[in-house]
Amino acid sequence: MVDVDAVRRFYGRWARYYDVLADTALVGSWRRRVVDGLDLETGDLVVEMGCGTGANLPLLRERVGPSGTVIGVDLTRGMLRKAHRRVERGGWSNVHLVAGDATHPPTTADIDAILGTFVVGLFDDPAAVVDEWVDLLAPGGRLGVLEAGPSDRPIALPLNVAFRAFTRFSAPSGRRAIESPARSLHRRIQDVRDRLDTRTTHTSHDEFGLGFLFCSVGRRP
Repeated sequence: MVDVDAVRRFYGRWARYYDVLADTALVGSWRRRVVDGLDLETGDLVVEMGCGTGANLPLLRERVGPSGTVIGVDLTRGMLRKAHRRVERGGWSNVHLVAGDATHPPTTADIDAILGTFVVGLFDDPAAVVDEWVDLLAPGGRLGVLEAGPSDRPIALPLNVAFRAFTRFSAPSGRRAIESPARSLHRRIQDVRDRLDTRTTHTSHDEFGLGFLFCSVGRRP
């Protein structure tokens, strides 16, 4: 079981440092890749599950325009405080932030697009969460997921040692004793990809960054 309080405490402690990595040009290019896959249009309603400090909010708002709506959902109030400051600095009246659990999101249905970046690895049953997210989409709505996991490419095998150390260090304490965080991520990513293949159409899966990064996008029929 994931300890929700442990997750909240962990990311609350790291909120002040999160943007040091999240706002870099490299990570920004990864985020732009999955946002591009959502094919957002002016006027769309898009929800980001696990929005963190709001690194994706400028990208999402840019795509939906002033007539669209962006909603960010996050469990950690420290992260949301930083996201609120980002929204206030931008003066974005059509960007709204909600404190809530992405596994049971406090949002309405008929959403045009849902985005989750580096969040599905936290879920006990990510396939069930994908089901819930797809059910919130309007017909033809898009779901995009970006995640990092261990690579199975031969050229990247030496780097897997460093990746395993990073995931063990960066995992909330409630998960560390259960199984290898890297192994857990790999399993969860595969569960998400399999469920997207089942629940969505026009589904695409992309691996990049020597196979450490996984981007999947699909449409609700």
